[in-house]
Amino acid sequence: MDLVPINTKKVISICETQPLTVHGLRHLLDSSEDLEFGSLHASPAEWMLSSTAHKTDVLIIDKGLGAKTVLDALSQLPAEHGTARATVPAVVVWGMSITEAEALRFLQAGAKGIIRKSADTDTVLACLRSVAQGRSWMQDSVFRDSPPTAEAHTRTDLTPREHQVMELVEQGFKNREIAQELGIRPGTVKIHLKHIFEKTGVRGRHGLALNGLRQKGVISLLAS
Repeated sequence: MDLVPINTKKVISICETQPLTVHGLRHLLDSSEDLEFGSLHASPAEWMLSSTAHKTDVLIIDKGLGAKTVLDALSQLPAEHGTARATVPAVVVWGMSITEAEALRFLQAGAKGIIRKSADTDTVLACLRSVAQGRSWMQDSVFRDSPPTAEAHTRTDLTPREHQVMELVEQGFKNREIAQELGIRPGTVKIHLKHIFEKTGVRGRHGLALNGLRQKGVISLLAS
């Protein structure tokens, strides 16, 4: 008796409103040996009600639909696999422009991939394959300044107090909240941050938080 081959391709569904963009993505997926197009929807809410929702491995959401729409969709997805859904999709947020602050917010809300629409096809495929395999991924050009490197940006030169401040920044604490948590003045927090920026070479608290996630292995960066 002949055995029916098992489809091992990862199913990619898309929430996107631009026809040309959808056509390009679908063509890219059709030419892939390990990824396939699942379905197209005008919004995450429409996707959730579709017959393909239960078998989607990766859900691409256009940031152009609005940050609130993206965050609402992320909040409605279960954190772990459950009995009601065969798969819990990894969400990739993509857009023409994504700031460090937006990237950090999406990642903290549960997104697994962050990429710009200007990325080349190899970068898009690398992102989709990475998140489909359970890893988090972010395009390095999301950083406003030059992306950090493992060799040039380490934590070894930070003082214990600077480590504490950096950890709280990565958790989303504001300067006043950090001051209250550590029992120091907000002005002292600013001084610590200045020293941290100088030592790590990363500018801005959002970039600092994203770099911290990268160094901990929470997200991977790919040059583009």
